Amino acid sequence: MTGDLSKRIETITGLALVALIAAGCLLVVAPFASAILWAAVICFTTWPLHLHVLRLCRGRRTLAAALTTSLAVLVTVLPFVLTVSFFDTNVAEFITRMQTIVTHGLPPPPDWVARIPLAGGSLHDYWADRVGDSEKGHLFLIAVLDHSRAWLLRRSVDLGVGVMHLCISVFIAFFFYRDGERLVVRLGEIGRHIFGEYSQSLLTVVGRTLRGVVYGIVGTSMGQGIMAAIGFAIAGVPWAVPLGMLTLVLSLIPLGAPVVWISATVWLFVRGATGWGVFMALWGFFGISGIDNFVRPYLISRGAQLPFVLVFLGAMGGIIAFGLIGLFLGPILLAVGYCLAQEFFRHKRAPGGLPRAV
Repeated sequence: MTGDLSKRIETITGLALVALIAAGCLLVVAPFASAILWAAVICFTTWPLHLHVLRLCRGRRTLAAALTTSLAVLVTVLPFVLTVSFFDTNVAEFITRMQTIVTHGLPPPPDWVARIPLAGGSLHDYWADRVGDSEKGHLFLIAVLDHSRAWLLRRSVDLGVGVMHLCISVFIAFFFYRDGERLVVRLGEIGRHIFGEYSQSLLTVVGRTLRGVVYGIVGTSMGQGIMAAIGFAIAGVPWAVPLGMLTLVLSLIPLGAPVVWISATVWLFVRGATGWGVFMALWGFFGISGIDNFVRPYLISRGAQLPFVLVFLGAMGGIIAFGLIGLFLGPILLAVGYCLAQEFFRHKRAPGGLPRAV
């Protein structure tokens, strides 16, 4: 009796120790969960490319993994690094100019302010009133500077953290590329043990959905960024390349790209460049947004027919849950879940029902 009790205590103690170790591992890995997920998505969607690189490297896995990872850096990390660099530089310049204006006082409103559609007249009068009352204008400038500095600082930190997570995900992706085949074998064994032969069908659905959504989101974003940079350069908009990078980033959010090209169009009209403003409006509607309206649905539909609301909620919820990297992860996770649910109910309605797990 005493021996049985002792064995039971040892078993409970062992299980408790294993649970504590597992909880500790989860706590350690939790901050990097989004980076690990994105690294897995990158590797899965670019695995055919990696196999081609591996053949060119004659089976040298480490070299092939390094080369494929470098390509992933160019596509997923570099645009964000350039955008953050441009953002930080202009934030510092903006704050310096605001401090100079606070010191010397608010200048009279330029003529183009009154020509801004809808709100130009009110904005011009408000500005002129602050210039006429020096005390009121000084308090207004101090309030704008304080709020702008705090808001811009938070956005800079958010972007920096997002880029850091992207860098970590690419670093993890290197090891996935190098050791991915062994990992896939282990995951396949676990899947077959849980879902039986149905696991292969689920893997096919996940793979098709992942590739369709990633190619649709990343591919169209790159296309919109390139088209935007070309249009800005032709129309003479300053900072054409950085604004193209900003378009690339914002196009990951539904209706994000028009924010950039519409702002550029308004800027051209306000400055009196009516012809270039019309050109920019047409280029933005047909060239930049046209990619989003036609190419993105085509690429995504090759993997799955996804409702627009899933892409929108995925992008917004992904940002809230994962930060910057959630722009990618949010729509992908919702798309995979949506397609898996469809596949589950399709099999459940089938005559044989769901296959039994082995």
